[in-house]
Amino acid sequence: MRPVSRPQRSLSGRYDPGIDEIIRFDAGAGLAIAAGTQVGRRYPANYDVLHADARLVVVADGMGDGEGSATAGRTAVDTVAAALAGVPVTPAALRAAVAEAQSRVRAAGRRLGLLTGCTLTAFVPGADSDAWLVQIGDSRAYRLRDGLLELLTTDHTAAWLGAVNGWWPHDSPAAARARYQLHRYVGHPGDPEPDLLTVSLRPGDVYCLCTDGVSDQVPYHRLAERLATTDPRDAVAGILADTLAAGGHDNATVAVVGVS
Repeated sequence: MRPVSRPQRSLSGRYDPGIDEIIRFDAGAGLAIAAGTQVGRRYPANYDVLHADARLVVVADGMGDGEGSATAGRTAVDTVAAALAGVPVTPAALRAAVAEAQSRVRAAGRRLGLLTGCTLTAFVPGADSDAWLVQIGDSRAYRLRDGLLELLTTDHTAAWLGAVNGWWPHDSPAAARARYQLHRYVGHPGDPEPDLLTVSLRPGDVYCLCTDGVSDQVPYHRLAERLATTDPRDAVAGILADTLAAGGHDNATVAVVGVS
């Protein structure tokens, strides 16, 4: 699909980088979940959206920094959560939930007359010792297993394609511009489907979902170190603190799922 550019946000002004309350709870089936979000120092509001309960963990990141961004993230997350409530977790159900979110976000964009879109990454526990990852856009899902941190999802951006295919140096101006060219997102006029990945849940595994305000600011080894902590709440608090230490250049949202 032809990529659509996400607006590059202005760095004008600095704002109170308050951390929203970090939630932590036991989700049953040996899962402990913690999640949190913060506005950072760059924007007057948080355009990330977070949902976490025993059946579904979702992070979303709106495109731009206006009403269309806020509406897209909230609409997408609420739609997916409602669509999956009380239904068996199947690939068909996951695709249908995202398709419904696509439709509602596009409808909101038509009403607003603004760019209205967002990324979405979700962790959905299954009936047995497994879970589904749902991915569209450039928010991410990682897994720490046996000391190895792996990125499980693919960024749906021109920058990702360029990095994989060697189109330009990763730190070049062309690569920087390509980060804002999304091939897939919720609200895309081409109605793209999400990537679906089923993963096993082994004791000791730690899954991490985050927006690019985390992945762009917290280095790989630092993220692995934070996720290795015993309590998911401590991991979340530490990761959000690291985004502020790196400058707080974006809204930052992270959810950590520990498997015991």
